[in-house]
Amino acid sequence: MSAEAIGLDVGGTKTAALRITSEGEPLARSIQPTHADDPEASMAAAERVVTDVMGPAVGAIGVGAAGLIDTRTGTILTSPNFAWRQVSIGPRLAERFGLSVSVDNDATVAGWGEARLGASRGYDHSLFVGVGTGIGGGIVIEGRIVRGAHGFAGEIGHVIVEPDGPPCGCGNRGCWEQVASGQAIERAAARAIADDPGSTLSQLADRDPRRATGQLVVEAARDGDDVAVGILAEVGRRLGQGIAGFVNVLDPEIVVVGGGVAAAGEALLGPARAAYADAVEGSDVRPEVPIVAAALGSDAGAIGAGLLAIEAG
Repeated sequence: MSAEAIGLDVGGTKTAALRITSEGEPLARSIQPTHADDPEASMAAAERVVTDVMGPAVGAIGVGAAGLIDTRTGTILTSPNFAWRQVSIGPRLAERFGLSVSVDNDATVAGWGEARLGASRGYDHSLFVGVGTGIGGGIVIEGRIVRGAHGFAGEIGHVIVEPDGPPCGCGNRGCWEQVASGQAIERAAARAIADDPGSTLSQLADRDPRRATGQLVVEAARDGDDVAVGILAEVGRRLGQGIAGFVNVLDPEIVVVGGGVAAAGEALLGPARAAYADAVEGSDVRPEVPIVAAALGSDAGAIGAGLLAIEAG
């Protein structure tokens, strides 16, 4: 097994690399913009951050990337929210750095990081729900990652919940991630800024709907802005309803919510828990399934990817 590894988390807005020990302790960190609309620029950013954190004891590189991943070849086959099609990230990094490279879905590796060292440590059955630009899932059953027959398990954000809802990057309409992710928050915030220019949220955005971001909504909610609190509550409600459906299917012991949107904390998770309790089957007889925030924060993906690379070695 490698003494150290580099975990690479390729997200929609940023690409982060962590050099970690075999126990998952971060030793070095680098972050670059991803350039999600330009695969070549994305690859260049990945190479830069790996170079930044490289050390003599590194024996492997692990990558977590959004989309459908061919884990055998290290190829991103397609990604619904980014311009990545047939991107051979694993072979390119292996050639560039002369190391073994493992590539997996970003939510899968984040879920593994949380299962090994984070909020679901000690649980054999867990569901990770990564809520950012979209929604991804990491499933651990009997202490092992569930990837399915073709390696594509965990695409929980693309269950259709509103057939006539907003268009999704996957080509469908009304996917769960369109009503319960950062995209839903930003759409609702843009409408609210236009409709209520006197709100704290509108003032933070200089009354410009184009400046609506999830971060602004969270900031306004912390300041007690009713509009922002309402947006997070509605998105939290839809999140909790979806989680109830996946608990019905998978019967996990715990659900861990991570990703950038999870920074909203209880303003999002409180309504999610309430909606889950109303929607889950057999709530009066089912053992409690805690819905908790990720413990590793934004490092979960990189740590999980690095750990998987070490374990593969």
